Amino acid sequence: MSTFHEKLTSASKKNNSLLCVGLDPDPALMPVKDVLEFNRAIIDATADLVCCYKPNLAFYEALGIPGLEALQRTLEHIPSDIPVLGDAKRGDIGSTAKAYATAMFEQWGFDAVTANPYLGRDAVEPFLEYPDKGILVLCHTSNPGAADFQELSLGRGSEQRPLYEQVALKAREWNSRGNVGLVMGATHPEQMQTVRHLCPDMVILAPGIGAQGGDLENTVKFGVNTGGEGLIINSSRGIIFASRNKDDFASEARRAAQELRQNINRARE
Repeated sequence: MSTFHEKLTSASKKNNSLLCVGLDPDPALMPVKDVLEFNRAIIDATADLVCCYKPNLAFYEALGIPGLEALQRTLEHIPSDIPVLGDAKRGDIGSTAKAYATAMFEQWGFDAVTANPYLGRDAVEPFLEYPDKGILVLCHTSNPGAADFQELSLGRGSEQRPLYEQVALKAREWNSRGNVGLVMGATHPEQMQTVRHLCPDMVILAPGIGAQGGDLENTVKFGVNTGGEGLIINSSRGIIFASRNKDDFASEARRAAQELRQNINRARE
């Protein structure tokens, strides 16, 4: 069985892509009412352009049981050679974290998950015990309030660093199985540069391109590893809602994905 990192690398090379499409259905923005119909059309239009798909569980949970059923059938529709990242930002005390890990990896079958490190190692450990899965730890997020806590200085004397740097160092320490990565918002490229220096070989998920106004060129410049890989650039609304017209939303999603992939690859060069 392939690990998340192997699957990611394979899909990235096959499609010449660092692009991840976020499958975040919002009934207020969708040009068709059915979530599964919408997702299937987006997947069919973009499957040869991406390295990964990322459903955010909140959008499905908000729709109740029908939303969860749509998520299950969406996962079944994604080609098996493309990894799927469950964006759930899970993190809790050990027993609860174990249940979350079981749900995300054994029940839903995600290849990777986003995890919240705020409770410390024992909250992340149940996820780490799946060596074939990816655990992407929140480090410096893309939202405006990220600096409220993530840039606070911690430590003693010369060991003082911002919290996000401390998280990066802890994640590096937790990476004994080679399955830990980091979430670094594309809206903070300078912080990404620092974290890439601290963690030169770990996968970075970079949300915030598109609707959130992230800096694509510097995200690529500072986010890739020395081999020009190791970076997942996510776009959700900018691709899946490129058109609100039911007749062309899929083709417009493909156009937007092609354009973003081209811009990413131009920046890689």
